[in-house]
Amino acid sequence: MTGFARARLLLPLSDELGRETRIEDGFVLYREDEILEVGAYDEKTGGRLLAEHGELAVLGGGCAREPGGLVRHDGVILPGFVKAHGHDHESPIIGMVKDVPLTDWLDGAVNVFTRFLEERGEDLHAELGDSPHYLTYLKAKLDDLSYGITSAMTHHCNFSKYRVDELVRASETAGTRIIVAVGSQDRNYYGKLLDIPHTRAIERLDRAAERHASLSRAEIVPGPDQLFSNGPEILRSLKAWAREHESLFHCHSPEGPNTTDWFVKEYGRTPVRYASELGILDERTVLAHQVNTTTDDLAILKDSGAKIVHNPLANTILGSGMPPLMEMLDAGIDVAISTDGSGSADSQNILAAARLASQFQKAQHRDARCLPAQQALEMVTVDAARMLRIDAGSLAPGKAADLVLVDLTRPNLIPTRRSNVVENLIWASDGSEVRFVVAGGRVVKDDYRVTTIDASDLGAKILRLSEELDAYKTGMDEIRGTGAHR
Repeated sequence: MTGFARARLLLPLSDELGRETRIEDGFVLYREDEILEVGAYDEKTGGRLLAEHGELAVLGGGCAREPGGLVRHDGVILPGFVKAHGHDHESPIIGMVKDVPLTDWLDGAVNVFTRFLEERGEDLHAELGDSPHYLTYLKAKLDDLSYGITSAMTHHCNFSKYRVDELVRASETAGTRIIVAVGSQDRNYYGKLLDIPHTRAIERLDRAAERHASLSRAEIVPGPDQLFSNGPEILRSLKAWAREHESLFHCHSPEGPNTTDWFVKEYGRTPVRYASELGILDERTVLAHQVNTTTDDLAILKDSGAKIVHNPLANTILGSGMPPLMEMLDAGIDVAISTDGSGSADSQNILAAARLASQFQKAQHRDARCLPAQQALEMVTVDAARMLRIDAGSLAPGKAADLVLVDLTRPNLIPTRRSNVVENLIWASDGSEVRFVVAGGRVVKDDYRVTTIDASDLGAKILRLSEELDAYKTGMDEIRGTGAHR
C-alpha cells in the first residue's frame, strides 16, 4: 500500500525543491522504498491522492479513504538522518573507561569488550539465546532509530571485523540501511588482531561482499582501521579492491594528538601525507575525524577530493581536539557531521553532534555566523548522503523513503514555526523528540515505539552482557598494543 505522512511543517532539504525550503502543512507520499511526491497539502491535493491510489496508509493514523483521514501531526517531517561514521560494537560499553585519551580508551574499553565477545561468545549465546555480537549490533540499531538515523556507515574493526554477518543481520532486522566498512590491522595494534599476511583482510572482504551482494540496503566496503595500524601493502591492496568494485574506502585519520605526534616521529610525515604518497586518497576516500591537520594536509585533501567525517562528541570527550572545520569548508573539502560510536560519544544523538559542531566553531572563531543551523542540518542529512553515495538524506520524488517526524509539542520545541524550525531543531531539540521513523518505506518507529526491535527484552540482555563484562575484566590481563602504546 502507498504510504502517506503529513505534518504542520516539512523540510525537504533537497536540491530539487531547494535546500532552505520550509513548507507549511506538508506531506510525503511513498511506496515501498521510493518517494513518489512531496509538497504542500490541501483538501484538493488529498482528494487527488486518494483518487489515484484508492487508499493510503497514513503515518500514525491507520488507513484512509477520505481526505478527513489524512491526519496532520503537530510536528516537522524531514529526511532520515545519515550517520557517515560510527561503530556498532560500542553500545554496551557506554560509560566504560572515561576521562582518558584515545589509545587508553581503545585498549581499555573497545579491545577488551570485543575480545570478551570472542572468548565468551559460546557461553553468552547459550545464556542470552542468541549471538552476543548480534545482540550488541541490534542495540546499536535501536540507538540509531531512537534518534532518527536511518542510514549509517559502520566502521567494523577490532574483533568485530570477523562478525560482518551478524551486523548485516542486525541492520536487516531493524530495517535500516548500512554500509559496512570491514576493518583491518597489520601493525602497531593489539597482536591478536593483526592481519598477517595482509591477504587475510582481502579474503575477509571478498567473503562478506559475496555473501551480502543481493541485499538492497547493505553494502560492503574496505575499512582499514587506522592509518597507523595498516602498512603500505595492505592499504594499497584495499584501495585497489575499492577501485575495482567502485566502492568507498573508509579509514580513521589523525585523531588523538599523542598518536599523531608519535606517527610523525615514526614515519617522518603526517598521516595525510603518508596516505597521499600511497595513492589511496581520492573522491571515494572517506576519512573519519581528521582532527590534527596541517596546512599541507589541507592542500592534499582538497586536491585529492577526499571526504571528511567530523565527530565532535567523541573528539571532545576523548580530548582529541577538533579539526579545522571552517578552514576545510572554506577550502571546498566535503565534510559531514556524525556521532562516532556510542562508547566514545555516549549516545547516537546526531542533532546533539550537529549542535556541538556549530557551538565549537562559533566559540573558537568568536564569530556567531560560523556554521549556521541550516548548514549543520544539511551536514547530517543531504551532505552526508551525498558523501556515502546513497539516494537518501533528502525528500524528493525518486529518493529513498527514509523520513522522520519530530514532535513539536514537546515543551522545549514550543514555539516552533516556519521561520525558526531549522534553528530549533539544532539549538532547542534534545534529540528525543523523534516520534515516527520510516526507513525503506517501512514504519520502524511508531509514536515513539521502535516496531522492529523488542527494546525491553533487548535492554535486559544487554544489561546482563555488561554485568558479565565487569566480571570478565577482573580476571583479565591488561591490553597495551595500540599506536603509541606499542
